[in-house]
Amino acid sequence: MPDDCRRVLVIGGGTLGNGVDALYRSAPDVELIGMDLYASDLTVVVADGHALPLADGCIDAVITQAVLEHVLDPGQVVAEIHRVLRDDGLVYAETPFLQHVHAGAYDFTRFTASGHRYLFRRFEQIDAGPVAGPGTQLLWSVDHLARGLARSQDAGRIVRALFFWLRFLDRMVPRRYANDCASGVFFLGRRSEIELTPREIVDYYPGAQRG
Repeated sequence: MPDDCRRVLVIGGGTLGNGVDALYRSAPDVELIGMDLYASDLTVVVADGHALPLADGCIDAVITQAVLEHVLDPGQVVAEIHRVLRDDGLVYAETPFLQHVHAGAYDFTRFTASGHRYLFRRFEQIDAGPVAGPGTQLLWSVDHLARGLARSQDAGRIVRALFFWLRFLDRMVPRRYANDCASGVFFLGRRSEIELTPREIVDYYPGAQRG
């Protein structure tokens, strides 16, 4: 591995996440470590995110998409991310806010934009906001409404296909409003030893309902 190669840990890396395919084409500049609970062609390490089998400060960046809602203790997983990152290492996370249950019994948690920021309170924020807005959230709702009325998942899939255009409404909603009704939120940050206080989290609120 070249001396300047960056080591990137993908938690939930058993499948290819949205928009990360470019990283997989970056070799040998990037060493990708796909970690998941199951083996696949992309999985390098089979492990539990609550206890990463990695040394302190050995990772340059961590990516986790649609994972933290499926772990019992997201705070512990984020603490592990903080531990394995080098001093100025980066983290990128996408996590649901207003989404219906998926993965059945293995779906546990949702985060508002402020709650997501508090989860990553030991990181300096570079950027954060909605990754999918209220149009996408509405598409989830009509899908699951159809499932419930018809008692059929196929009915939901049909309705979702008919109303696919709802997701394009996301582009018309300003970020401050989308933060209050997003389907999912993202956080991009840099490892820090300074932890945000509860008062700072309240002041942080990025939505449209400021008094």
